[in-house]
Amino acid sequence: MGAAALYNSGFDRPNIRYHIAENQGNARDQLLRFIRDNHAGEAGIVYCLSRRKVDDTAAWLERQGLTALPYHAGLPPEQRQHHQTRFLREEGVVVVATIAFGMGIDKPDVRFVAHLNLPKSIEAYYQETGRAGRDGLPADAWMSYGLQDVITLRQMQQDSSAADQQKRIEHQKLDAMLGLCEIISCRRQALLHYFGDHLEAPCGNCDNCLTPPETWDATVAAQKALSCVYRTEQRFGVTYLIDVLLGKNNERITRFGHDKISTFGIGKDLSANEWKALFRQLIASGFLSVDMEGHGGIRLTADAKPVLRGEQSLTLRKPSKTKTARRGSKSNSAAPGHGPLWEALRQHRKALAEAQGVPAYVIFHDATLAEMAEQKPQNLQALGDISGVGARKLEDYGEGFLMVIQTHADATL
Repeated sequence: MGAAALYNSGFDRPNIRYHIAENQGNARDQLLRFIRDNHAGEAGIVYCLSRRKVDDTAAWLERQGLTALPYHAGLPPEQRQHHQTRFLREEGVVVVATIAFGMGIDKPDVRFVAHLNLPKSIEAYYQETGRAGRDGLPADAWMSYGLQDVITLRQMQQDSSAADQQKRIEHQKLDAMLGLCEIISCRRQALLHYFGDHLEAPCGNCDNCLTPPETWDATVAAQKALSCVYRTEQRFGVTYLIDVLLGKNNERITRFGHDKISTFGIGKDLSANEWKALFRQLIASGFLSVDMEGHGGIRLTADAKPVLRGEQSLTLRKPSKTKTARRGSKSNSAAPGHGPLWEALRQHRKALAEAQGVPAYVIFHDATLAEMAEQKPQNLQALGDISGVGARKLEDYGEGFLMVIQTHADATL
């Protein structure tokens, strides 16, 4: 007793690139562009908050030419099992799912995990994104979120039957998740810090490290926004408040007399989308709250007073206008290439897997194929030196893969 081996590992998954994008009103288009630019023909998981959004997103991705399958608890068990089997055995399948999908899924070559809605906590985010890149090759954790996600999750917490203490814990967890989204420094350092882990230097493999966000002094704009909330008696939602700030003369504003208040029209220096981003960040930072019992009205918190009084300045991130960095843009990336040999090796592996009725990674992992494509072994001995090619697999598959490599070499002469 007491002589058992002890394995101590941290939370860092350095092969996963973290990217959190603002929902600019076209999150599905952002997702499609991300997949086509970085993971065309590769396996991935897309998480959505609701069953309806899962069905709609999967159907839309199918119409765009992707192999996308829905998965949620509302589908018949046999359909869920069929979709799960296809995901495990076929290449290039994207599963669009609620959080009902993922537990017990052992697929090493998931190249990306995407979120079209904000997770409820960093714990959930870490667990779900951790299903990407289990083979150690580069993978992406991509997320798009917006103001409505914050309001929806706050509403769900408010309507929960949980005890008050549990609600407070859930509220704190969501605040931490929002903080990770809005942070302007290295996301990996913040993520690891949350779990009590430590990363000495910025990771160089998250969106904030690769394309540092622009920041701006948002103090005056925040004062305008907070003042508008106060002047409209803390009863209205973000869309209405933005209309007041932009000076829109619509019937509702006129009926409430808000075309006569001091904040009417004082926000024309920013666009509606910029105001929306600002309100999102003010809510995420705790300066504003959403009154769930008051039909989603925005209210000031105690933290807003120093900003309104000019005692505290605010530096926030500017709304992003850039695309997700392509995976190949990272100089030290070990991602397998998409050249002819790589594709030929994948096709040969796929044919073998289909003939045997097993997932492709049972034949060889992507990491093994990537090493084959890089080393281009010319005999069985050299092929056997590649990681993942054991004696049995060398005997069963060696000649076939050598033929693919040799054929490719001949074609490039």
